Amino acid sequence: MSQSDSAQDRQLPATERRLKKAREDGQVARSRDLGHFAALGGAVALLAAVAPLLGEWMSELMTQGLRFDVQGVQNPAAMGERLSDQTLRLLVVLIPMFAVMVAGALASGLLAGGWNFTMKALEPKFEKLNPLSGLQRVFSVDQLTDTLKASFLALLLGVLGGVYLWQHWMEHVQMLSMPLPTAMGTAGTLLRNGLLLLVGLLATFALVDVPLQRFMHARRLRMSFQEVKQEHKETEGNAEVKGRMRAKMRELASRRMLAAVPQADLVVMNPTHFAVALKYDESKMGAPRVVAKGADLLALKIRDLAKEHKVPVLQSPPLARALYAHSEIDQEIPARLFSAVAQVLAWVYQLRDAAAQGRMAAADAPTPEVPADLDPLNPAYAAAKLSKFPQEPEL
Repeated sequence: MSQSDSAQDRQLPATERRLKKAREDGQVARSRDLGHFAALGGAVALLAAVAPLLGEWMSELMTQGLRFDVQGVQNPAAMGERLSDQTLRLLVVLIPMFAVMVAGALASGLLAGGWNFTMKALEPKFEKLNPLSGLQRVFSVDQLTDTLKASFLALLLGVLGGVYLWQHWMEHVQMLSMPLPTAMGTAGTLLRNGLLLLVGLLATFALVDVPLQRFMHARRLRMSFQEVKQEHKETEGNAEVKGRMRAKMRELASRRMLAAVPQADLVVMNPTHFAVALKYDESKMGAPRVVAKGADLLALKIRDLAKEHKVPVLQSPPLARALYAHSEIDQEIPARLFSAVAQVLAWVYQLRDAAAQGRMAAADAPTPEVPADLDPLNPAYAAAKLSKFPQEPEL
């Protein structure tokens, strides 16, 4: 399968595991336009907040910078000191502005893609040196989209800047004849209005670029059906291996269950389909407990193992079906079957007493009474289930 065909097959959204791995590799949705807007918008907001102080500072800076005296002319070192002093004063204003711009750019990144710190993005990737893969990235749909968007933004910024300068060119010319404080105030106003226009345009592009970048990021991470299937195998395990593990676990459970049959007090049969082994210890149990149960071949194994260890086997189909359907291994029997099981255990105890005295048991095997709604083959059982889970009426 070619790469283009594989890309066409990727129509399924990325799984959580794929998204997590992409974040670990440094692949998150980022918007450059949002970063540009945040950085420039923060700088403009700072300038607007400190405009009065900034105007006074600029007037004082220019006054001192354009002042010449005899000492400055005769002592060249004084000019250097003055230049250093002016540079430090300029840095006092520029450094906070740059800090605000950096903070705005970082905040925009957190807003677009969240916090994601990883060193994998810095690892060398030699496959990027392949010119063929480089050409594919250059002429990809995402790269062409970003290029066209950036070109369109640059064109709009140039047109907007040109129109603004054309509309206010007379004010720029008139600043030449104004006093310095007035000219600086006019220049600040023109600069502020021009920057606000640029910030507004960047904000518009950011509103479009943020969902666009998220869509493009999600499309890059799309997966094919085969990739999803392979990932499911890696996370959940191969179905054949899991099947063999489940079969092995069932086999081990059956062995443990069969090992408990020789210690049982009774096995109830139906007569070949179901078998349930019961045990009751009055000092340790509140009610008889199921130690083993099985159907078909497993039921026959339980029966043969019981006969081998001289555990009484009672043929009672209704009771066997009810115990098999409503009890679990290592759990006590349902309360509604206490009476039926008590009749059976009484018969077992009579057998034990007779065997201990070396005589034949006089009592015949009992026929315990099982509630009709607990026997799966009794019509009352189906009626009871229907009353608990009524079917919706047909339209």
